[in-house]
Amino acid sequence: MPVDPAAFAEALRQYAAGVCLLTVRDDIDDVGTTVSSVMSVSARPPLVAVGLTAGGYPAEVLEEVGRCGVTVLAAGHAIVASRFSSAGRPSARHLLESVPWRRAEGSEAIVLEDGLAALDCRLDRLVRAGDHVLALLEVTDVPVVARGGIPLVRLRGRYVDAAGEPAGRG
Repeated sequence: MPVDPAAFAEALRQYAAGVCLLTVRDDIDDVGTTVSSVMSVSARPPLVAVGLTAGGYPAEVLEEVGRCGVTVLAAGHAIVASRFSSAGRPSARHLLESVPWRRAEGSEAIVLEDGLAALDCRLDRLVRAGDHVLALLEVTDVPVVARGGIPLVRLRGRYVDAAGEPAGRG
C-alpha cells in the first residue's frame, strides 16, 4: 500500500534539520538556495551531500559550473533563509545587500562571513533520487568556522533556534 504523501510530509516536518545556504557563481550571475537536506558523507576524502530539487535552476547551474559554496546559517539568518527559499528570487548578491559575505577562493561562490561555517566545494556527482538530486560535494576548503553561535534550524515548517524558539529575524 502506498504511503500517503501528506502523512509522509507531516512525519518529516517533525525532524529538526540545520539550514544552509548553497551558492553557485556562473559566468553571468550568482545563484543561491536554502537547503536543509545536508549531511556529512565522508572524512577521507571530505564529502558532503546536499539535496536539491531535480530540474531546479540551482541544480542545473551547479551541474554546469561544478563548484559551489555552502554556508551553515546561524539563528540570526532566518530572513536570509526565507529570501533564498522563495521562488523567482533575484541574484544572490541582491538578496545579501545588508549581509557581510565574501567569495570562497576555489569556487568563487558567495559564503557568509557571519555563518557558523562555510565550505568551498567541487561537485563530485549528482545522483537522481525521486523528485530530487543528491549533489555529492568534495570539500576543498573551509573558509569560515565560527567558534560558538546558535544554528538556524528548520522544524515543523518554521525557522527556529536550537531550543525550538522562533529564530531571530536579524
